[in-house]
Amino acid sequence: MHVIPLSQVTTEMLDLVGGKAAGLGELIRRGERVPEGFCVTTEAYRLGVIPTAEVAAAYERLGAGPVAVRSSATAEDLPDASFAGQQDTVLDVVGTTQLIAAIEKCWDSLHSDRATAYRDARQIDHRQVRMAVVVQRMITPRAAGVLFTANPLTGRRDEMAVDAAPGVGTTVVDGAATVDHYVLDGVVRDDTGCLTSAHLADLRATGERLQAHFGCPQDIEWAIDAHDVQWLLQCRPITSLFPQPPATDKPLPRVYLEFGHVQGMRQPVTPMGMATLRTQIAAMLASLGVRVEIVDIGGRLYGDLTDLARDRSSRKRLVKLLAVDFGPRAQAVMQHVLADPRFAPTSGGARRGGAPTAASLRTARRAVVGILRSLARPDTARIRMFEAIEQMRTRSAAPADLSSAADRLRFVQARHADADDSADAIMWPIVAGMLAAALPAALLKGIAGPDEIHTVLGGMPHNVTIEMDLALWRLAQSAGDHRQLLLDTPPAELAARHLRGTLPDIGMTAFLDVYGHRGVAEVDLGVPRWEEDPTPVFAAVANYLRVTDPQQGPDRRFQRAASAAETALQELTRRARRRRPVRGTIAAFLLRRARSLAGLREAGKFAGLYPLRETRRQLLLVGADLRDSGMLDQPDDIMFLTLDEVHSAVHQGVDPRATVTARRAVHRRELRRAAVPVALLSDGTDVEAVLPAAPSGDGTLTGVGASAGRVTGPARVVHDPRTAHIEPGDVLVAATTDPGWTPLFLTAAALVTETGAIMAHGPTVAREYGIPAVICVPDVTRTIRTGQVVTVDGAAGTVTLH
Repeated sequence: MHVIPLSQVTTEMLDLVGGKAAGLGELIRRGERVPEGFCVTTEAYRLGVIPTAEVAAAYERLGAGPVAVRSSATAEDLPDASFAGQQDTVLDVVGTTQLIAAIEKCWDSLHSDRATAYRDARQIDHRQVRMAVVVQRMITPRAAGVLFTANPLTGRRDEMAVDAAPGVGTTVVDGAATVDHYVLDGVVRDDTGCLTSAHLADLRATGERLQAHFGCPQDIEWAIDAHDVQWLLQCRPITSLFPQPPATDKPLPRVYLEFGHVQGMRQPVTPMGMATLRTQIAAMLASLGVRVEIVDIGGRLYGDLTDLARDRSSRKRLVKLLAVDFGPRAQAVMQHVLADPRFAPTSGGARRGGAPTAASLRTARRAVVGILRSLARPDTARIRMFEAIEQMRTRSAAPADLSSAADRLRFVQARHADADDSADAIMWPIVAGMLAAALPAALLKGIAGPDEIHTVLGGMPHNVTIEMDLALWRLAQSAGDHRQLLLDTPPAELAARHLRGTLPDIGMTAFLDVYGHRGVAEVDLGVPRWEEDPTPVFAAVANYLRVTDPQQGPDRRFQRAASAAETALQELTRRARRRRPVRGTIAAFLLRRARSLAGLREAGKFAGLYPLRETRRQLLLVGADLRDSGMLDQPDDIMFLTLDEVHSAVHQGVDPRATVTARRAVHRRELRRAAVPVALLSDGTDVEAVLPAAPSGDGTLTGVGASAGRVTGPARVVHDPRTAHIEPGDVLVAATTDPGWTPLFLTAAALVTETGAIMAHGPTVAREYGIPAVICVPDVTRTIRTGQVVTVDGAAGTVTLH
């Protein structure tokens, strides 16, 4: 079948007619006004021959007048790939000869540089893509443009946006002319521009109708002819919108803050991991006396802070509290939210009655006692903490008699419901250390700047992540005769040989015995640990072997940072006590305690990974049983189910494969998402998008200084740390980092990230090594390119592009 009338096209023909034609066929069947036309199918493209006779006959049936010829590839106009403008359109084509040439032009555009790059960015297999071509009777419009049924700039779902211009719509799509921009928010406005209020009302009604039919916001191309008749030229999902928060019966609007970047995570969490994390984070916050609902939006963890924002007491402290783990971008959006009259304080607020509960009072007492004990006797607190971590490690092992999928599932479900009674011994020394590190900045205002305090907080002892990185450095330094093997062999091949037992003993087994439960995005239960796939560890070892100057070794850098910290602390203490005796004494005490306790920040997460690893092991064994029984395609498919769904599969034989397939597709789509909003409103608004624009600089990007120092070097933009190649002196540029990224820090000269907070994982580790760090630089991974020379000033919080 080489040529099909558009009126006969259905959505089931996607592989035959491509996304654009499938969408137009659906519009026609719904009775929408679409220019008459036909489709030259992908079968003709596969054969490589234009069916000239069939095309000519179909063209004659259209009246043989001017037509529009548009590409319709099988990978375009899909929920996660619009391909807008990536392939060719030819307008005002007249005659069979021109028509055949226009079809050839569309075919050729499938492999244009821009279309190929677009597919590469979305990991679409070029070999699987086919091109169909849509031919339609040409409309001569008085005005044309694009209707978005949700505001594409802010994400707001109760607003529509229209871009329009006189004449053909390509001037809007191509950006070739100044356009009239309209926001349809229900407010009646005077007729301005090329559209009247009646035109806009008609477009809004069309948008509401099509969005309701397709079930998601739509990007609609339209034209209005000389007789004021509206025609639809294309309809496809808006692929750039971040998913809207889930529906709720709580009072609207609501505000949701993204929690994942606190753990250095921007990628979506697997469904199984999401269930675990929601429970853990809610329990951790509850232990601190904070009740926050954790919701899944686009596979990311968001906390509903609405009740806190509307509570008269908590809203006063909310912005300051966000400084510790969430950083200035979160503070800026929350300041905006608190100024919004819709979030004005209410009489009930977060506690629904205002009086502290007995549970919250008990939590407060435990917190005060735990923090004061830790500050008074930090060595004792640290010893108790590591004893509790060791107990957690030993208790996390599953019983040896687990033999069936049902047994293993019961173990996992019991583990999921249990609360660990060692939480206090682990939590309060960490909180005490974070407070000791955070409070001196206010006490020393006017006496010491942030960069000086950051120096004092460098080279911090007792950090399990630093100890891990240095252990890996020592492994690399002892490689000896295997050095060239580790440098010349791809990390994935080294990992495979290690797992097969055919790699020479370089100490990797011993390293993974201690740290194999770690990994990138390690708080996600669905993500492999290093012990399962040590590819990232071998990549880091190769990076370390490229460091040939002993003075740039991380052990020396850490020692220098620790020495500089002690020197800075002594000088700062003398100055502070001289100028502000009481404040200076308190600040000096806190900084001393910070050096004893703040390095413990990583230990809590390190401990929590032990039960997580065992849970993952048991679930993968259950997944293997389900695979053997034909209910899963592979064991790790289980990570795209919930525990209840696994229970139904194990005990009731419910086949979960369709659910897994659908969720994997969504997960792959979200993995490709470049930007994740810091905060969302319940109507889909990206709060940061409505803040006043920052003044444009002169080649200088501004963020927040998180580790002092100034370095100039080539940028290395890294999206995936698993196989990243870092040369000594490179400036590591990333969206965010977690402990799984930190082995890269041992080679990098500086760190720049899009998100973060002063006390987050990345900046903390950067200070340990004494490398400059600037965080919270918006869109830096897209602004800077690999190889571009930049200067990172960790004191000023700037990144200068050269």
